Amino acid sequence: MCGICGIIQLDRQPVDHDVLVRMTDSMTPRGPDEQGLFNREGVGLGARRLSIIDLAGGQQPITNEDSTVWIVFNGEIYNYRELREDLLARGHRFRTHSDTEVIVHLYEEYGTDCVKHLNGMFTFAIWDSVRRSVMIARDFVGIKPLYYTVQRDRLIFGSEMKVVLTHPDVARRVDMTALDQYLTFEYVPTPLTIIEDVFRLPPGHLLIYDADGLKQEQYWDFDLSPAETATPQSVSAYQAELLTALESSVRRELVSDVPVGVFLSGGIDSSTIAAFMTRLYPDKVRSFSIAFDDPSFDESRYARQVARHLGTEHHEQVLTARDVTDMIPSIADFLDEPFADSSLIPTFLVSRFAREQVKVVLSGDGGDELFAGYPTVLAHRLFERYQRLTPAFARRRILPTIVNRLPVSFNNLSFDFKLKRFIAGEGLSPEIRHHRWLGSFTEAEKMALLRHDALAPDVRDTFAPVRGHAARCADLQMLNRILYLDMKMYMEGDILFKVDRASMATSLEVRVPLLNRDMLDFARRLPFDMKLKGSDGKHLLKRAMADFLPEDILKRKKKGFNMPVAHWLTHELNDLMNDLLSPTRLKSQGYFEPSAIQQLISQHMTRQRDHRKGLWTLLMFQLWHQRYME
Repeated sequence: MCGICGIIQLDRQPVDHDVLVRMTDSMTPRGPDEQGLFNREGVGLGARRLSIIDLAGGQQPITNEDSTVWIVFNGEIYNYRELREDLLARGHRFRTHSDTEVIVHLYEEYGTDCVKHLNGMFTFAIWDSVRRSVMIARDFVGIKPLYYTVQRDRLIFGSEMKVVLTHPDVARRVDMTALDQYLTFEYVPTPLTIIEDVFRLPPGHLLIYDADGLKQEQYWDFDLSPAETATPQSVSAYQAELLTALESSVRRELVSDVPVGVFLSGGIDSSTIAAFMTRLYPDKVRSFSIAFDDPSFDESRYARQVARHLGTEHHEQVLTARDVTDMIPSIADFLDEPFADSSLIPTFLVSRFAREQVKVVLSGDGGDELFAGYPTVLAHRLFERYQRLTPAFARRRILPTIVNRLPVSFNNLSFDFKLKRFIAGEGLSPEIRHHRWLGSFTEAEKMALLRHDALAPDVRDTFAPVRGHAARCADLQMLNRILYLDMKMYMEGDILFKVDRASMATSLEVRVPLLNRDMLDFARRLPFDMKLKGSDGKHLLKRAMADFLPEDILKRKKKGFNMPVAHWLTHELNDLMNDLLSPTRLKSQGYFEPSAIQQLISQHMTRQRDHRKGLWTLLMFQLWHQRYME
């Protein structure tokens, strides 16, 4: 695992060595073990390395036999040994035993199609000095990030946005379209970032920069249409195929020259990974979890139960509200974009805890997107019944009035919170409704919140990214389209962003076997009723794991990695909120109407309304802005 960066100047003007060094140094936590640089004829490449495979010989940048092709690489290639054997048979000569060098020779053999042979998580940049061309690739689903910009006829790229911002020619201006989208989605959807003219390379895409300019190519997409046309199999056949895919994925992702642990929350996804790991890993499996002192949010007993059942060496860290809130002001030190998923905090804390013992952990991320585990997917099915059985005048007038008068609770996923979210989907298409349920501010709320003179005239179609993905989706079934959107947006923009930033800040590599290519290929062919059967999400996964996990673990309701944000805002974080959202500060920034934000704070403090999501979204933007713009 590494961090990578580069400056490509095709006119052969020398790359400023000091700038390249500063860019590389800015991502030291991603690779604390080694630094490597390449600077020649207008091309500068930098890498920070977290040594996992070929500890002695995998230093980057790495080149081919005649030093005409150079690579910097972030990630892990799980099928590199098979690829290496094939390339040796084709006459390629290797200097190392690293997965990085395999990609160099794959490029020599297959050109840009080399990426289609890989099973792994990755971003990499290959400089071809003969063609004077750079090829940058991002993995299939976006596990590893890549940012880039073109400034004064030079391409600048890096594993984090702050790496790109380190270059003195990159201006720091807030992209108002991105800010508008952030306030809705709680993250900035790819390809935009919060900074004008800095972009994120989409998953499954290549970036080519040569004398003809900059172009993007898509090499893979999460197409679920095979599941809609395939000949159905028996449940037992699907179950056997799933178990085979799980075993193959976990086995592949255990490849490492350093110890590997597992994140264990006690949910079915992480428990599934732990179950297969205990069967395949040669040593005692070390599992890690976080416990909280708020019983409404604490799920540590389930993790302990699974650990006992599987026989892992379990490690648990208990955190108080003060422990957590004390570290919130420092979030911006490693979070170089505004991001409002509060589960970033426990993800960072459990990563830091695990890093005390291991360099690599496996995680259960991806199960909800592949197997319809989110409550919102079931909610779409319930919403269709609600529309059929409830008169339109009641849905639009009577029920919203009644629901909005329910007593406000600050508990985790309280009844009033869920019900208010549910009825807010009225009048929206399924694709837009889905993101309205997940997100923060509505369009009407943003009209009051944002200063109109700060908005560009073309930013009002907040849901343009949703519409774009929906237009490209080949799936016909409505709920398959929802899973496709989750993979393209929420998975990449929220879940994987969160895991990458939180873990890399602690120099921990997190692998996600449920997003391995073997699992993706299986899930794309699995009929939807094997995922959500009636009201039972992850139906096939639960059946398949019945012989491996306790029954109550398989039957427990999903809660998620949530934080008591609503309570914190009225207590531990109240001073910080009032400081960062003060009228004086807001006026000087020029983005928001201070009176609208003061109303949100007042209503939340008096429990007239639960504004946890909106206020947290604003607070995270302010923390970012203070660190990177002020």
